[in-house]
Parts: sequence; structure tokens; C-alpha cells
Amino acid sequence: MKGDTSLFAAIDLGSNAFRMMIGQPVKRNRQWQIEEVKSLREPVRLAEGLHGGTLDELALDRGWQALARFGKKLRGFEPGRVRAVATSAVREAANAKLFLSDAQRHLGFPIDVISGEEEAQLVYAGVSHRIPDAATMRLVVDIGGGSTELILGQGDKALLTESLTIGSGIWSTRFFPDGKVTAQSLLDAERTATLQFEKVARRYRYLGWQQAIGSSGTARMLAKVLRANALNDCGEGGITYRGLLRLSVLLLEQGNVNTARLGGLQPHRQSALPGGLAIMMAAFKAFGITEMMPSEPGLRFGVLHGLMNKG
Repeated sequence: MKGDTSLFAAIDLGSNAFRMMIGQPVKRNRQWQIEEVKSLREPVRLAEGLHGGTLDELALDRGWQALARFGKKLRGFEPGRVRAVATSAVREAANAKLFLSDAQRHLGFPIDVISGEEEAQLVYAGVSHRIPDAATMRLVVDIGGGSTELILGQGDKALLTESLTIGSGIWSTRFFPDGKVTAQSLLDAERTATLQFEKVARRYRYLGWQQAIGSSGTARMLAKVLRANALNDCGEGGITYRGLLRLSVLLLEQGNVNTARLGGLQPHRQSALPGGLAIMMAAFKAFGITEMMPSEPGLRFGVLHGLMNKG
């Protein structure tokens, strides 16, 4: 793989995990598409290490070690074929400069701290590349560890974007300490997220859409758990509001997400489940969504798309 000039790499320094995707352009049906060659994920949990707006030493070290491992895989890549972007947790951190100086050294490439708006644009570029549809108006909801991006778009154009500081990682830490889930904590988490969504929802509802897409790890996790535990109504795929309600009942019965036994729930996703569930229920309520289709990663495909189009 080293020195292969057809390959590009996108690195996403997310609030829950750092991820790297290596891809290449391939022509299918006379259209250029991104083919995934390799993906790596490191559960860094940066958002959990944010205390008083500052990343603690453990979080810094986890991040640096993960990037050193990514850096080894990127030896031989030309600078123009790699882009690393940092999102919410690094945007919010008071000691971001300290983190980034060593982070770039370990990775061997520059790291761009992108705004919420650019993150939303990249997410939509990735989704529209993976699910090309020129006519359909789409609402894309990207619930990350530290922020949620909302994009309304048609074809490859994002018409309306918003980034809110609501995330599965920070919500789980704030409302469900030590993984404990109660009816009150779930209600508080959902209400607080709904209030944030309601500030922007009117403009989205006014323009309307035909399809809702969940482009984050949170959406894929929820869809997987709903399917594995047969929580949606018969024949319904993706994420449904009824399915989310049934999942919340199951979670309340178990009482603690750290000891919960749910089919389809990967151990590294466990701690972020209650926060992600509460935020997703709030999004369904605020935007009037009845069903959502999970998508492959939006942001990393968007970054790769941008790199490939430069050439």
C-alpha cells in the first residue's frame, strides 16, 4: 500500500473515536466513485477527557498514541493525498494548541480544526456521493460524540446547515454518569436536546424533505441494535420512532448501560448509547421524522471526495 499513488487518506479526529479511511477512485458505469480500501478506528474518547474545557493528560495521550499508529500506516503518502480534520472536542478544548503540536508530529501531516459549518458541508458531500439522488430533498442528521450536524440538501448541494453542541459522548457523561439510566435522566436528556433542536427546526420543516438520513456512528449503532432486537415494526428497516421508544423501555428495564445485554451493541459503543438514544429521539420529535435510513460515514467520504476532486 505504501507509495501507491492511487490512494488517498482521510483522518477524522472525532469526540468519541479517531478514524482513518484509505480509499481510491474507481470508475463504475462511467461514474467516478470512492472505493474504501482500509478503515481503522481508535476509541480515543476525547470528549470524556474534557474537564472544565481542557483535555486531561489521559485523553491527550490516548489521542497522540492513536495518531502515531495512523502515522505508521501513512508512510509513503504524499501530503496532497492526506487530510486530517479535527471536530467538536478539539474545537472546544482550551488546550487545543498543546494537543495539536504533538498530534501533527505523531501523524506526520497537518491537522485542520474545522468549523461546525465545514463539518456539515463535508458530511453532506460524503452522503451525496454515497447516495446520489438529484431530485430528492434530504435531511441528514449526523450525531457525533460532541456535536450534531443538521443538513438539508438536494442532489449534491447542501441548502441549509447547522452545527449544535449536542453529542452522544457529552450527553452520556452529563445525564447518565456511570452508565445509570433512569426514567428521569432519559427524560431530561431528551428534553434538553429537543430545546436545542427546536431553535433551528422551523426553517427545516418549512422547506421540507422526502428522506431522512443518519450519517454517524450513532445512527448506525441504533439501527443495528433495533434490528438485532427486533424493535422496529415488522418489515421496517433503519430507525423508527416506535423502535426508539421500545429501546428506551428495554434500557430502563436493564437500569445500567454498562451491564445491559442488548443484541448488536458493540462494547466500544456501549457508554455512548443512552446519550445517542436521547438525542435521536429528540431529533425525531423536533423535526417530525418517522423513519431514518442509516448511511455509511459521511464525513470521511466527504474529505476523500474533496481530496480526489483537487486533482
